Amino acid sequence: MRTDPTDTGGLFVGRRPGTAPTRYLRPPGPGSERRRRVDAVVAHLVLALMVLINLLFWGPIPALGLWIASQGQYLTDSISVGLVAGFGALMAMLFGGLVVLKRLDRFWILARRAAGHDQRSGVIGRVFATTAVVGAAGFTFWLLVIAGLGPTVAPR
Repeated sequence: MRTDPTDTGGLFVGRRPGTAPTRYLRPPGPGSERRRRVDAVVAHLVLALMVLINLLFWGPIPALGLWIASQGQYLTDSISVGLVAGFGALMAMLFGGLVVLKRLDRFWILARRAAGHDQRSGVIGRVFATTAVVGAAGFTFWLLVIAGLGPTVAPR
């Protein structure tokens, strides 16, 4: 009886179409040293792109959402329209960014495997945690020193 989730693609009733394990007559050979170096560079570039997209979550995307909200309120003279437009745009941009990050994470795993590493899990969690720390530190610096509480906390 085939009820093991690894045999049935996660279902207990049968395998979903297109989810059968790939079986080779013989395993594919490793790529040349030059090909693996190129794949390693591609993996590093994808990782850098993931970091850049994650950093957008901590400033530019929320600022763009606020700008869209202000334009919606200005054009319609209705605060409700501005709030709905800004919140909807913010959610669309954040979830759209997560979709792109997830696809890049899967591509990064493939590039690392092609580069000769036994990569089984992605890096999206570590990238998000690191950029969260950088974003929080940057916001704190901006809030306390540049624009926010700095002048009100400092003695006169």
